[in-house]
Amino acid sequence: MLVAHYSVRAQKSGLITRYWNHLVNDTTELYKAEFLAYPTLAYSPETSWELGVSSVFVFYARRDTTNRLSEVNGFTFFTLENQYGLWFDHALYSHQNRWFTLGRMRFQSYPIRYHGIGIYTPGEHIADVNANQLQIKERVLRKVYKSFYAGIEADYQRLSSVEFIPNQNATLDYPTGSNGSANFGIGAGILYDNRHNILNVRHGFFSELAILNYHHFWGSDHSFKTIISDTRYYHSINKRDVLAFQAYGQFNAGDTPFNQLALLGGETIMRGYYLGRFRDKNLVAAQVEYRMLPLPLGFTNRWGAAVFASTGTVSGSLGALSKKNMLWAAGGGVRFLIFQKKDIFTRLDVAFTREGTGIYIFIGEAF
Repeated sequence: MLVAHYSVRAQKSGLITRYWNHLVNDTTELYKAEFLAYPTLAYSPETSWELGVSSVFVFYARRDTTNRLSEVNGFTFFTLENQYGLWFDHALYSHQNRWFTLGRMRFQSYPIRYHGIGIYTPGEHIADVNANQLQIKERVLRKVYKSFYAGIEADYQRLSSVEFIPNQNATLDYPTGSNGSANFGIGAGILYDNRHNILNVRHGFFSELAILNYHHFWGSDHSFKTIISDTRYYHSINKRDVLAFQAYGQFNAGDTPFNQLALLGGETIMRGYYLGRFRDKNLVAAQVEYRMLPLPLGFTNRWGAAVFASTGTVSGSLGALSKKNMLWAAGGGVRFLIFQKKDIFTRLDVAFTREGTGIYIFIGEAF
């Protein structure tokens, strides 16, 4: 029995050692698919401290490295406040990049801190909203000319088991969708994309324009339209450093439920504000990031760093968008090269705003 017990422990130790060597040395051939999963500990304004597991699967279609790198990201978390969630995001390219599918599936259950609608909402949230949230979004696009793609888009969002719990000293006007809703939108999109490695773009350009129509006709509880504009530019300063820009806009018209309004904040743009701290029908935001991948440390090429700054605002109408209402966020972070041959880093970012700090751990860059 002692010998058997020792053998099991040795096997487990050997498995951990092999996995660590794979992570540190990364001897996998460039054309081969790779999978990695590891535990994370993070803090964000949305969830407080959270324990999670991040995973990534990357591959080239037909093992042809002239194709763009496809990726599937997974993230599951549990917080110290009994919140939990499961996220899957993907960007898949077919052979010769003829087809491009970009999508996400996210389920999460945790209280939303609701501050109201608009840019002039109070710093102290006026209600906690307990709810289960599900989103399934997919874009299927076909190359029409060189790096231009066009196709269809679909989005399903459901908010269920909704309970608004007003703060004692707050006056609460219940927003559209406060009893929960399920909405399905279909539409079309066009984009230009010449990025090769979307998890760490060294040089390239991406621009998307999409419109989604949510309507009672195909089962939505609310009828409204959403237009999304997303443009990103990446410039290589040298073999190591990259300067990245992003400009983003979301514009809604119609009977938009509060959970599908344009939400400012989150783990990508306007880091430091929790997602939905400010919400309204329209949002514009921009960010810039300087990436040093890797740092010139001499003894290793596995560590990198980045600094970033962003600005954005929300409004109820396009005419009300104003520079005087722009918010700011800024910060920096460290990077660790997890797949050396595929040039993929995992990031830890710390972001600062006038309202607090956010810490984020994810695979791949924020944009």
